[in-house]
Amino acid sequence: MEPSNFRKHSRIISAPHRRRSDARIDEQNMEQYVMQSMSSVTQLPNESTVPNEIPKLVLDTESTSEDIEALQKRRLSNLKFQNIVRKRLLVPMNDVNRTPDENNILSPLSPLDTTKPHSSSNGDVLTVQNGPVFNFSSSKGAKFANIAKSITLLNKRSKVGDIHGTQEHADFFNKFGMTTNPAPNLLPTDVPQGNRFKYFIDHFVVDPSDDYFYYWLWIVTIVYMYNLLFVPFRCVFLDSSVSFVWRLAFFVIDLTADSVYFADLFVRSRTGFLEQGLLVTDIKKIRKNYKKTRRFRVDIFCLLPFDYVLEFVLDSPKPVLRFNRLAKLDRVQSFISATETRIRIPNAFRVFCVVAYIMVLIHWNGCIYFLVSSTIGLGSDSWVYGAKNFQSLPSGVDDTLYRRYVYSFYWSTLILTTIGEVPGPVHNAEFAFVTMDLMCGVLIFATIVGNVGSMISNMSAARNEFQAKVDGIKQYMDLRKVSKHLEIRVIKWFDYLWANKQSLTDQQVLHVLPDKLQAEIAMHVHFETLRKVRIFQDCEAGLLAELVLKLELQVFSPGDYVCRKGDIGREMYIVKRGKLEVLADDGQTTLATLQEGAVFGELSILNIAGSKQGNRRSANIRSIGYSDLFALSKDNLWEALREYPDARRMLIQKGRDILKKDNLLDENAPEEHKTAEEIALELQSHMSLLQTKMAKLLAEQTNQNAKLVRRIDWLEKKLAKYEKINIHRDADGNLCFYNDAEEVFLD
Repeated sequence: MEPSNFRKHSRIISAPHRRRSDARIDEQNMEQYVMQSMSSVTQLPNESTVPNEIPKLVLDTESTSEDIEALQKRRLSNLKFQNIVRKRLLVPMNDVNRTPDENNILSPLSPLDTTKPHSSSNGDVLTVQNGPVFNFSSSKGAKFANIAKSITLLNKRSKVGDIHGTQEHADFFNKFGMTTNPAPNLLPTDVPQGNRFKYFIDHFVVDPSDDYFYYWLWIVTIVYMYNLLFVPFRCVFLDSSVSFVWRLAFFVIDLTADSVYFADLFVRSRTGFLEQGLLVTDIKKIRKNYKKTRRFRVDIFCLLPFDYVLEFVLDSPKPVLRFNRLAKLDRVQSFISATETRIRIPNAFRVFCVVAYIMVLIHWNGCIYFLVSSTIGLGSDSWVYGAKNFQSLPSGVDDTLYRRYVYSFYWSTLILTTIGEVPGPVHNAEFAFVTMDLMCGVLIFATIVGNVGSMISNMSAARNEFQAKVDGIKQYMDLRKVSKHLEIRVIKWFDYLWANKQSLTDQQVLHVLPDKLQAEIAMHVHFETLRKVRIFQDCEAGLLAELVLKLELQVFSPGDYVCRKGDIGREMYIVKRGKLEVLADDGQTTLATLQEGAVFGELSILNIAGSKQGNRRSANIRSIGYSDLFALSKDNLWEALREYPDARRMLIQKGRDILKKDNLLDENAPEEHKTAEEIALELQSHMSLLQTKMAKLLAEQTNQNAKLVRRIDWLEKKLAKYEKINIHRDADGNLCFYNDAEEVFLD
């Protein structure tokens, strides 16, 4: 039984004493029931998920003050909690030091429970909602009552920890304006129950990027493939003498497919589009835009009911009248494009699409072959399908619908792939058809080879690039006469990278994305890692967003030293995967083991004045196996802190507090002054920044000068036209402009 189910069925209330004729089970069955439920609660939450203050739980009066006090501690360990459970199992139900009211079993009541717990002088009865009735008048029954209550407490504690962890995760991402799992609300809560469907129809707008729209494309594609395959098949292989059952079945399927097409017309008229980067949700505007497009005319053409209208005129239905349903090809193309972007194995999907294209072409070509055979006459010569074509219908084989289609498909496969022999044509029409088929077969074969070769190249592109790096390293080691042992270590390191899909770094994969999306992906990937770093807790959001982009993955082989005692600390490390050992000075004694989530070296990159360790490593750390570590260098940290002076002061103060708590800080030590070299490096950095800004200003000035020169040239050309213009006033005092002897302007 799952813990959630146990919580559902274990609402415990006390009830008055009932007659022995009531439905009860014996203590042995009750023991099996409780122990079976208890086996489902074997995983206790770790201490990291325990909230600061556990909410007050409604406990029975038998719970001791030590129990409640232990539950409300922030860092309650699993061992201590298990010891409390063991103690509770040994507490008798009917303690002589308690009042009768305190002997009752108090438990949270559901909103529908109206019965209040009370005592009984003859014994207590444990009633399980939607379950059996247990008699707890004996001490053994009281013991298992305590077991049930302990399981309830365990479940509540686990639930509180899960809720707290989920809330902490959501709060962390809300700090950066990110959403975790948004739940769409299609209908507002204030819509009356009777008008919900009408409101939904009037305000229904489809987002093309939504999952529901993709599922709808999947349905339309299935319907289109039905028409694509069965319309030519029914036209050629199914004549008017087909049975009524088949006609009824195809009529129902056709009606269903047409209903999907009608529904797709409605979906098209409600599908929003982007305008200036925003999704248009105005239904009138969407309809107006849809009616202007070619897709609207194609959708109307697909729904023209030629087959239904002419069925009353013709003696039998003609599937050929459904060929207009095949014009809805753009929906299939949209589905393929959407699938390629969503699926995790796009190359395999592309191969599947190529195979599907080939099968559809072979199917259509086989239908055309049988149509030509029927037009010329079945069995009229050795090329068409019939008795004279011994390959198609040898003696002793019945002429069935299945045989006709299978041979037509087989003949089409041999022709289009040009890999087999078929009976030669006899009539001129047969020669023309076979010639055209062979030409199409050559083109199809070339297309198949090209597409498959391109797909295989794309599928192995990453492997080829990775192998080129390995070959280059091997050639270099061979040229430099590197020892065989070291060469084997390097090759194994490359094998580990490829086996764990780490041939590409995060920067190589994510560099095409904008910085905002890169930061959001990094937050989701490194959330559990960053929350363990003490100095980054309560850090400024912008600074943390920059730091996650600067984390670099480093892979260490077995036996590699991450750092040695006395080394200058230039990076902090976060263990992502693997195990590392902290060694003593002798290099043999293991002092501690670092596992996934461990953080070390974070204080050495802050340059805290007065640190007794300075910026030196205080221990030897070596990788036991292959270990993946995220490293943040000192240069990257201080480069980010340059733009966040407040965060810089906060981090240094937090580091000082940590060192002071661990008695590793000399508070009387003077503030460190920058050395001449550090000042020179800082000045050089500022000079480089000033030079960059000056270069930008010079480039802008050059651009403006070029624009001014072009403007002056244009003005000089305009003024050249008016060099010979004479200006004087006429008798009325107006200015007259003359070019040579002709008046050109009068003011």
